Amino acid sequence: MPANPAETAPLVLHVRCVSGRGGGPEKTILRSPEHLARLGYRGMAAYLHDAGDAGFEELRAWAAREQCPLVGVPDGGALDRSLVPKFVALCREHGVRIWHGHDYKSNLLGLLVRRKLGAAMTLVTTAHGWVHKTWKTPLYFAIDRACLRRYEHVIAVSGDLFAACQKARVRPDRLTLIHNAIESDRFGPDERTQAAAQARPRFTIGAVGRLAHEKGFDHLITAVVRLREQGHDVALEIAGEGPEREALATQIRASGHEAAIRLLGHQGDKHALYSRFDLFALSSLREGLPNVVLEAMAMQLPIVATRCGGVEEALTDGQEALLCAYGSPEPLEEALRRLICDPALRARLAQGARHRVETEFDFAGRMRRVVEIYARLGVAPAH
Repeated sequence: MPANPAETAPLVLHVRCVSGRGGGPEKTILRSPEHLARLGYRGMAAYLHDAGDAGFEELRAWAAREQCPLVGVPDGGALDRSLVPKFVALCREHGVRIWHGHDYKSNLLGLLVRRKLGAAMTLVTTAHGWVHKTWKTPLYFAIDRACLRRYEHVIAVSGDLFAACQKARVRPDRLTLIHNAIESDRFGPDERTQAAAQARPRFTIGAVGRLAHEKGFDHLITAVVRLREQGHDVALEIAGEGPEREALATQIRASGHEAAIRLLGHQGDKHALYSRFDLFALSSLREGLPNVVLEAMAMQLPIVATRCGGVEEALTDGQEALLCAYGSPEPLEEALRRLICDPALRARLAQGARHRVETEFDFAGRMRRVVEIYARLGVAPAH
């Protein structure tokens, strides 16, 4: 009997270092195996995480819902010499053909593991963006950029990251721009969205992201406080967790508007979350092409967004969103005021955003382009 293609298909191992429930890249990684199976490959994920990180179990449950095989690898830090042999054993056990990294540590590990396994394993990575977290971050940047030059192929998710990879001297024939994408056929407004809108007591501005400095949530809070003090009966809800939570909570308390400005914490049901909003705001100082913007577009929400990173690749000012300068509350305040006061403009932008995400940011199309790269590198799909 011939072998089952599903059993002989080349295996792609997505490797990433995570904390807690993960973030935007998981929306791509955990959905990949289902699409890879349709295209002649198998997929699984191996995530490095702190041994005591309780949030990882939620990430494991998320992977199970998406039917993505996930291996958790406890990470002892920079001096953990057990990681390379662990991954060598893992790759041998599962017959990994493609190592697909997603950050500096997985990229470095891929190079070290391939030294042990040889040319049978191909190295691919996705550049999602570099975020300033600690004083060590510039060192991590340097390590990552050195690794990128040694990978067979690098996928950048936005134009600015593509340019950064070029600056890092990644060879042009090894670099491709493939934007983040979303399954708009699975994610969009429906009767639940309409029911939530009818139940809301006031116009609600929503934001989603890690509570970190680069997301600019402090500027967004200031902008909304000013709008409320001008007489606009609006609320602000911010979903997410992160190191700036207490600072943002203190800012909200000091404003005297706690009743209308809330930190929601982590929200597992994304459809229910976006259904809470009348308008979506992105206040970031730095981004690649954020998945939260694509989600808001798919949910047919009017959007105000700062001109940062790859945002302008998904949104055209005046067609799918109102775009404004980043780094201060005033541009956000002005753009939000304009949309709050203009229902017709909100409707037009929301329709434009939904149309663009359907036509240009389709997840199945993105996965076809990724698989074309795998095949060009000599790892052919099963038939």
